Amino acid sequence: MAEEFLKPVFIEAFDLDDAWFQCLTQILDRGHVYTITKGSYEGQKRLEFDFVTVRVRKPSHQIIPIIPEGMNIPAPTDMDYIQGYLSYLLTGTKTETEDYTYGERLVDPKVKVRQDVDGKSMVNEMPLNVNQVEEVIKLYKEKGFGTNQATMEIGMPSDIKLVDPPCLRIIDTRVRYGKLHFILYFRSWDLWGGFPSNLGGLQLVKQYMAEEIGVQDGEIIAVSKGLHLYDYAWDLAKLRTNKQNPLAFINEEQLK
Repeated sequence: MAEEFLKPVFIEAFDLDDAWFQCLTQILDRGHVYTITKGSYEGQKRLEFDFVTVRVRKPSHQIIPIIPEGMNIPAPTDMDYIQGYLSYLLTGTKTETEDYTYGERLVDPKVKVRQDVDGKSMVNEMPLNVNQVEEVIKLYKEKGFGTNQATMEIGMPSDIKLVDPPCLRIIDTRVRYGKLHFILYFRSWDLWGGFPSNLGGLQLVKQYMAEEIGVQDGEIIAVSKGLHLYDYAWDLAKLRTNKQNPLAFINEEQLK
Protein backbone atom coordinates (compact mmCIF):
# COMPACT_ATOMS: atom_id res chain seq x y z
CA MET A 1 0.00 0.00 0.00
CA ALA A 2 1.39 3.41 -1.01
CA GLU A 3 2.41 5.77 1.78
CA GLU A 4 -0.17 8.53 2.34
CA PHE A 5 0.42 12.15 3.26
CA LEU A 6 -1.76 14.98 4.51
CA LYS A 7 -3.70 16.74 1.77
CA PRO A 8 -3.62 20.49 2.50
CA VAL A 9 -6.25 22.74 0.93
CA PHE A 10 -5.79 26.44 0.16
CA ILE A 11 -8.88 28.55 -0.44
CA GLU A 12 -8.68 32.06 -1.86
CA ALA A 13 -11.94 33.94 -1.26
CA PHE A 14 -13.28 37.43 -1.85
CA ASP A 15 -15.60 37.78 1.16
CA LEU A 16 -16.89 35.64 4.03
CA ASP A 17 -19.87 34.30 2.09
CA ASP A 18 -17.54 33.24 -0.73
CA ALA A 19 -15.15 31.61 1.77
CA TRP A 20 -17.94 29.59 3.39
CA PHE A 21 -19.36 28.42 0.05
CA GLN A 22 -15.93 27.41 -1.27
CA CYS A 23 -15.17 25.49 1.94
CA LEU A 24 -18.49 23.62 1.67
CA THR A 25 -17.79 22.77 -1.96
CA GLN A 26 -14.22 21.63 -1.34
CA ILE A 27 -14.88 19.60 1.79
CA LEU A 28 -17.56 17.54 0.04
CA ASP A 29 -14.97 16.42 -2.48
CA ARG A 30 -11.73 16.50 -0.50
CA GLY A 31 -12.77 15.82 3.09
CA HIS A 32 -11.96 12.73 5.15
CA VAL A 33 -14.76 10.82 6.91
CA TYR A 34 -14.04 9.41 10.37
CA THR A 35 -15.76 8.51 13.64
CA ILE A 36 -15.25 10.86 16.60
CA THR A 37 -13.59 9.02 19.51
CA LYS A 38 -13.34 12.06 21.80
CA GLY A 39 -14.98 15.45 21.51
CA SER A 40 -18.35 16.89 20.55
CA TYR A 41 -20.83 14.37 19.10
CA GLU A 42 -18.64 11.46 20.24
CA GLY A 43 -19.45 8.29 18.32
CA GLN A 44 -20.84 10.18 15.33
CA LYS A 45 -19.05 10.95 12.07
CA ARG A 46 -17.28 14.04 10.80
CA LEU A 47 -16.21 15.03 7.30
CA GLU A 48 -12.98 16.97 7.73
CA PHE A 49 -10.10 18.58 5.83
CA ASP A 50 -6.65 17.27 6.71
CA PHE A 51 -5.47 20.88 6.86
CA VAL A 52 -6.89 24.06 5.37
CA THR A 53 -5.88 27.69 4.93
CA VAL A 54 -8.64 30.15 4.06
CA ARG A 55 -7.65 33.61 2.85
CA VAL A 56 -10.39 36.25 2.68
CA ARG A 57 -9.40 39.48 0.93
CA LYS A 58 -12.51 41.62 1.61
CA PRO A 59 -14.27 40.02 4.59
CA SER A 60 -16.48 43.06 5.26
CA HIS A 61 -18.06 42.96 1.78
CA GLN A 62 -20.51 40.16 2.70
CA ILE A 63 -20.26 39.00 6.29
CA ILE A 64 -23.12 36.48 6.54
CA PRO A 65 -23.73 33.51 4.22
CA ILE A 66 -26.25 34.00 1.43
CA ILE A 67 -28.93 31.30 1.15
CA PRO A 68 -30.76 31.63 -2.19
CA GLU A 69 -34.54 31.87 -2.00
CA GLY A 70 -36.38 28.61 -2.47
CA MET A 71 -33.66 26.36 -1.05
CA ASN A 72 -35.50 25.90 2.26
CA ILE A 73 -32.20 25.72 4.13
CA PRO A 74 -31.89 27.37 7.56
CA ALA A 75 -29.31 30.15 7.54
CA PRO A 76 -26.35 29.23 9.79
CA THR A 77 -26.27 32.76 11.24
CA ASP A 78 -27.56 36.33 10.79
CA MET A 79 -26.34 39.85 11.54
CA ASP A 80 -28.31 40.10 14.80
CA TYR A 81 -26.54 37.01 16.10
CA ILE A 82 -23.14 38.28 14.93
CA GLN A 83 -23.69 41.65 16.61
CA GLY A 84 -24.40 39.76 19.82
CA TYR A 85 -21.34 37.61 19.21
CA LEU A 86 -19.26 40.79 18.99
CA SER A 87 -20.38 41.70 22.52
CA TYR A 88 -19.51 38.17 23.64
CA LEU A 89 -15.99 38.55 22.20
CA LEU A 90 -15.35 41.88 23.91
CA THR A 91 -16.84 41.03 27.33
CA GLY A 92 -15.12 39.08 30.06
CA THR A 93 -18.24 37.85 31.85
CA LYS A 94 -19.19 34.18 31.97
CA THR A 95 -21.76 32.02 33.72
CA GLU A 96 -21.05 29.70 36.64
CA THR A 97 -21.30 26.68 34.34
CA GLU A 98 -18.75 27.99 31.80
CA ASP A 99 -15.07 27.11 32.13
CA TYR A 100 -14.21 30.00 29.84
CA THR A 101 -15.48 32.19 27.02
CA TYR A 102 -13.49 33.61 24.13
CA GLY A 103 -14.31 37.07 25.46
CA GLU A 104 -12.95 36.25 28.91
CA ARG A 105 -9.72 34.91 27.44
CA LEU A 106 -9.35 38.04 25.29
CA VAL A 107 -10.19 40.85 27.69
CA ASP A 108 -10.12 39.45 31.24
CA PRO A 109 -8.22 36.13 31.34
CA LYS A 110 -7.89 34.19 34.57
CA VAL A 111 -5.97 31.15 35.72
CA LYS A 112 -7.34 28.61 38.17
CA VAL A 113 -5.23 28.08 41.28
CA ARG A 114 -5.78 25.23 43.72
CA GLN A 115 -5.28 26.27 47.35
CA ASP A 116 -5.64 24.56 50.72
CA VAL A 117 -7.76 26.63 53.09
CA ASP A 118 -8.40 25.28 56.60
CA GLY A 119 -7.61 21.79 55.40
CA LYS A 120 -9.94 22.03 52.44
CA SER A 121 -8.81 22.11 48.82
CA MET A 122 -10.35 25.03 46.93
CA VAL A 123 -9.98 26.28 43.36
CA ASN A 124 -9.86 30.03 42.94
CA GLU A 125 -9.57 32.13 39.80
CA MET A 126 -6.68 34.56 39.66
CA PRO A 127 -7.08 37.43 37.16
CA LEU A 128 -4.12 38.15 34.89
CA ASN A 129 -5.10 41.83 34.63
CA VAL A 130 -4.64 42.15 30.89
CA ASN A 131 -7.03 43.16 28.12
CA GLN A 132 -5.34 41.75 25.04
CA VAL A 133 -7.50 43.70 22.59
CA GLU A 134 -6.64 47.04 24.16
CA GLU A 135 -2.98 46.06 24.60
CA VAL A 136 -2.62 45.28 20.88
CA ILE A 137 -4.25 48.59 19.98
CA LYS A 138 -1.90 50.38 22.39
CA LEU A 139 1.16 48.55 21.07
CA TYR A 140 0.51 49.59 17.47
CA LYS A 141 -0.32 53.19 18.40
CA GLU A 142 2.70 53.67 20.64
CA LYS A 143 5.36 51.46 19.02
CA GLY A 144 4.39 51.49 15.37
CA PHE A 145 3.73 48.65 12.95
CA GLY A 146 7.19 47.06 12.77
CA THR A 147 6.48 44.26 15.23
CA ASN A 148 5.52 40.59 15.34
CA GLN A 149 4.45 40.72 19.00
CA ALA A 150 0.81 41.85 18.57
CA THR A 151 -0.69 38.42 19.21
CA MET A 152 -3.81 37.58 21.24
CA GLU A 153 -3.96 34.11 22.76
CA ILE A 154 -7.11 32.19 23.63
CA GLY A 155 -5.61 28.84 24.54
CA MET A 156 -3.91 27.96 27.83
CA PRO A 157 -1.82 24.85 28.66
CA SER A 158 -4.42 23.67 31.18
CA ASP A 159 -7.10 23.52 28.45
CA ILE A 160 -5.92 20.01 27.58
CA LYS A 161 -7.77 18.84 30.72
CA LEU A 162 -11.11 20.43 29.78
CA VAL A 163 -13.99 18.41 28.39
CA ASP A 164 -14.53 21.08 25.73
CA PRO A 165 -11.32 23.11 25.23
CA PRO A 166 -11.40 26.27 23.08
CA CYS A 167 -11.52 25.69 19.33
CA LEU A 168 -10.06 29.12 18.54
CA ARG A 169 -6.53 29.16 19.91
CA ILE A 170 -4.82 32.28 18.64
CA ILE A 171 -5.57 35.58 16.95
CA ASP A 172 -2.38 36.94 15.43
CA THR A 173 -2.39 40.40 13.89
CA ARG A 174 -0.39 42.40 11.39
CA VAL A 175 -0.57 45.95 10.14
CA ARG A 176 0.83 46.15 6.64
CA TYR A 177 0.00 48.27 3.59
CA GLY A 178 -2.07 50.52 5.85
CA LYS A 179 -4.46 47.73 6.92
CA LEU A 180 -5.04 45.55 9.98
CA HIS A 181 -5.03 41.83 9.15
CA PHE A 182 -6.06 38.87 11.34
CA ILE A 183 -4.36 35.46 11.18
CA LEU A 184 -6.37 32.84 13.09
CA TYR A 185 -5.83 29.25 14.16
CA PHE A 186 -8.64 26.85 15.07
CA ARG A 187 -7.77 23.40 16.46
CA SER A 188 -11.30 22.24 15.55
CA TRP A 189 -13.95 24.15 13.63
CA ASP A 190 -17.57 23.41 12.73
CA LEU A 191 -18.00 24.59 9.13
CA TRP A 192 -21.79 24.85 9.37
CA GLY A 193 -22.46 25.84 12.98
CA GLY A 194 -19.28 27.77 13.83
CA PHE A 195 -17.41 29.17 10.81
CA PRO A 196 -19.98 31.84 9.75
CA SER A 197 -20.55 33.27 13.24
CA ASN A 198 -16.92 32.98 14.33
CA LEU A 199 -15.54 34.84 11.32
CA GLY A 200 -18.41 37.33 11.28
CA GLY A 201 -17.83 38.26 14.91
CA LEU A 202 -14.05 38.37 14.56
CA GLN A 203 -14.43 40.57 11.49
CA LEU A 204 -16.35 43.10 13.60
CA VAL A 205 -13.62 42.94 16.26
CA LYS A 206 -11.04 43.62 13.55
CA GLN A 207 -13.02 46.59 12.23
CA TYR A 208 -13.22 48.04 15.75
CA MET A 209 -9.50 47.59 16.33
CA ALA A 210 -8.56 49.03 12.93
CA GLU A 211 -10.58 52.16 13.62
CA GLU A 212 -8.98 52.55 17.06
CA ILE A 213 -5.48 52.09 15.61
CA GLY A 214 -6.20 54.47 12.75
CA VAL A 215 -5.72 52.08 9.81
CA GLN A 216 -7.99 50.43 7.26
CA ASP A 217 -9.67 47.07 7.66
CA GLY A 218 -7.68 44.23 6.08
CA GLU A 219 -7.75 40.52 5.33
CA ILE A 220 -8.53 37.43 7.38
CA ILE A 221 -6.38 34.33 7.03
CA ALA A 222 -7.76 31.36 8.96
CA VAL A 223 -5.89 28.09 9.41
CA SER A 224 -7.21 24.80 10.81
CA LYS A 225 -6.37 21.12 10.92
CA GLY A 226 -9.93 20.43 12.05
CA LEU A 227 -12.41 22.27 9.81
CA HIS A 228 -15.30 19.83 9.54
CA LEU A 229 -18.95 19.08 8.90
CA TYR A 230 -20.87 16.95 11.39
CA ASP A 231 -23.01 14.31 9.72
CA TYR A 232 -26.23 16.21 10.57
CA ALA A 233 -25.10 18.95 8.15
CA TRP A 234 -24.02 16.76 5.23
CA ASP A 235 -27.37 16.93 3.44
CA LEU A 236 -27.62 20.69 4.08
CA ALA A 237 -24.19 21.18 2.50
CA LYS A 238 -25.17 19.06 -0.50
CA LEU A 239 -28.30 21.16 -1.02
CA ARG A 240 -26.45 24.48 -0.69
CA THR A 241 -23.71 23.46 -3.14
CA ASN A 242 -25.94 21.38 -5.43
CA LYS A 243 -23.52 18.46 -5.09
CA GLN A 244 -25.58 15.28 -4.75
CA ASN A 245 -22.73 12.77 -5.17
CA PRO A 246 -19.65 14.32 -3.56
CA LEU A 247 -16.32 12.63 -4.16
CA ALA A 248 -15.54 12.40 -0.44
CA PHE A 249 -18.40 9.96 0.09
CA ILE A 250 -17.70 8.02 -3.10
CA ASN A 251 -14.07 7.59 -1.99
CA GLU A 252 -15.19 6.54 1.50
CA GLU A 253 -17.42 3.82 0.06
CA GLN A 254 -14.58 2.53 -2.12
CA LEU A 255 -12.33 2.20 0.94
CA LYS A 256 -14.81 -0.03 2.80
